[in-house]
Amino acid sequence: MNKISIIILREFTTRLKKKSFILMTILMPFLMVLLVAAPILLGQISDDKQERIAVIDQTGLYFDCLQSNADYLFIRYDRMEPSMKSDTTSLTAILTITADLSKHPEAAMLASGKELQLNTVTYIQGALEEKVRMDKIKSYDIPELDAIMKDMDEGFTLSTVKWDKEGNESESSADLALGIGFLFTFLIYMFVMSYGGMVMAGVMEEKTNRIMEIMVSSVSPFQMMMGKIIGVALVGFTQIAIWGIMLTGLGFGAIWLFGPSEETQAAIAASVASTTTPAATDVPMSHIMSWATNFPFVELGIMFVLMFIGGYLLYASFFAAVGASVNTQEDSSQFTLPVVIVIVFGMYAAIGSQGNTDGPLAFWSSIFPLTSPIVMMVRIPFGVPLWEEVLSLVLLYGTAIGMVWIAGKIYRVGILMYGKKPSVKEMIKWIRYK
Repeated sequence: MNKISIIILREFTTRLKKKSFILMTILMPFLMVLLVAAPILLGQISDDKQERIAVIDQTGLYFDCLQSNADYLFIRYDRMEPSMKSDTTSLTAILTITADLSKHPEAAMLASGKELQLNTVTYIQGALEEKVRMDKIKSYDIPELDAIMKDMDEGFTLSTVKWDKEGNESESSADLALGIGFLFTFLIYMFVMSYGGMVMAGVMEEKTNRIMEIMVSSVSPFQMMMGKIIGVALVGFTQIAIWGIMLTGLGFGAIWLFGPSEETQAAIAASVASTTTPAATDVPMSHIMSWATNFPFVELGIMFVLMFIGGYLLYASFFAAVGASVNTQEDSSQFTLPVVIVIVFGMYAAIGSQGNTDGPLAFWSSIFPLTSPIVMMVRIPFGVPLWEEVLSLVLLYGTAIGMVWIAGKIYRVGILMYGKKPSVKEMIKWIRYK
């Protein structure tokens, strides 16, 4: 155990002193903030160009419904003129309406000398569709139609509650629960992919430099492998902790220096609304606080740590075995591709399960050891029976221990093999060696 701790310390300190680690640790939070802030800030920069749309409305019914704004200027024309189609025209497009669209929906045409932007087509079509819809409703000659339409346009909010074993009710939010679940899912996915690959790259580098031959004379291959896996994990935890502290500081610093202006708040709200459901953006803060007090943070936190460790141990041991078996990055792809596909499948299974976290895909993916660390995190906020959590953990850690044993067998032989890419058959022979 003392030898493993020495290897862990060596791996940890060596990687912490690397310039690449220092630069990535310092720069990544700034890059993450930039990726979030840049679209918001750039979105506030308005385009002074106003598209000029010619409208030839032979019916006289639709021009008034086309409202000009900072982006679009609608100009009425009685007829088509040759200059409107010339190369020097200032018009972006020409809208021609030849008949009542409620009776002849094909009577509208939007023409241009170049491919029109989707926003332009959507804006014009939306305005005309609203006018056509109102004309069709008015054709039924319903008394007090305006009052009826106003009443129909008023929406409602469907509140959701859940009850505990004692029957006590508390507010709930599927959107917020799903968001938190996906956050933990993404963390596990990124950690396994990034730091598992780091383990493999480190083993390959030391094998190529023949450092392994010196180290293996003092410690067993299994101790070397476990020391490297745990050392890289500690490096990852340290890096993530630094990122969390820096991001928190940058967030509070930005608020203190600039303050959230109304325009910025509107931009952030629009950005959030584009990636969430309407219900998620309309939830009052008091409801969020009430929901948060009843959310199973303790259960989610415990399961996250256990799934995190089990998933990393499972995949890192595999990557370590692959790194010890091959000599180049190109050779490693033959063995890592199937596992990477499984990990990516787990991420897509989590995404596909968001509408039904109790469905067959979600259930079996959260039980299957190779995908359970990723998918289970999405299910827990919605309530998972204890027996399913226990079964998932037992299978995960059982598979992880088995993978560590197999990886140790392969690692023992592979670290001293040079100049030849082993086949799967040869690697199976290595596992059988005593």
